[in-house]
Amino acid sequence: MIWRLEAMNDEGFEGTVLGTLVMPYCSGMPNLMLAFLYGMHQGAGAEIMTNALVNNVTNMTLLIGLPAVIWGMNVMGSPARKASGKNSKGGKSGGKKAGEINRLSLLLTLTAVLFFTGATWALARDGKLDFSDGLVLVGLFLFWQCFHVFDVLKANVQKGRSFSPMLPVNLALLAVGAFLIYLSIDWLAKWADNQKGFVHDYFGWLSGLLMVLPNAILALYYGWRGKPEVIYSSQVGDGHICIPLCVGIYALYQPMTLPPIFQTGIIILGAATALHFIAVAFFGGLPRIAGIGLVVTFGVFLFKGLLKT
Repeated sequence: MIWRLEAMNDEGFEGTVLGTLVMPYCSGMPNLMLAFLYGMHQGAGAEIMTNALVNNVTNMTLLIGLPAVIWGMNVMGSPARKASGKNSKGGKSGGKKAGEINRLSLLLTLTAVLFFTGATWALARDGKLDFSDGLVLVGLFLFWQCFHVFDVLKANVQKGRSFSPMLPVNLALLAVGAFLIYLSIDWLAKWADNQKGFVHDYFGWLSGLLMVLPNAILALYYGWRGKPEVIYSSQVGDGHICIPLCVGIYALYQPMTLPPIFQTGIIILGAATALHFIAVAFFGGLPRIAGIGLVVTFGVFLFKGLLKT
């Protein structure tokens, strides 16, 4: 997946667009398949919500905070962008302009997280999510994706470029990877249903941590490559797959009950997103001290949820 994502990045998909439109379906496919399987086979809805919250909180705390501690998360002036800016037609101004565009794109994406999280909390105030709530959540996600598709098409027209002929091939190869993920998650869900004790009782937590591993690999890889805007947009975009899409899909099949960790997870998710918005808006990225705080927050969330519930 990284091989083809890199190819698409070279073929006209900017980092933030790639992280918002394409990468979330790659890294979030396990969560999406689990929501479909549990919805069709009447699995516990609380496990899907737990899976989504664990996934999103991990994305917004550990998987952005840790690269910030190791490499830094300055979307306005990463080394790779500075180099490309100096070699471009516009020189240094080209790199500065690209950084500003990435910053604005990230602020928009982070705003969407706040709206999606707030909408889920508002719809779930009666203690569950039903079919109507599912329609609203899935509709919000589809509108968000359509917005980005037309944004990419508009940018291509403005820059006088078109998609590479290899785009269908790249998408097909990514689809093969998604199908293999589907097979593995189907097996995992059936295996967990036959288990007793810790694995069965904490399946939502364990599956959430397991399914965030693809995103962790992407975060570390693009941190090493010096592309913090891809880290940011991919982690945030992966969160959109879980909330609202996965939660909404399950609710379309049957009513979803809420787990005990729901309120805590929503509060941490909203607070972390607000922190990222402030950091990107005023500092151009996440300071290392804030990254350390997010990593510690993840540890507290994991301890309270996994060991105290």
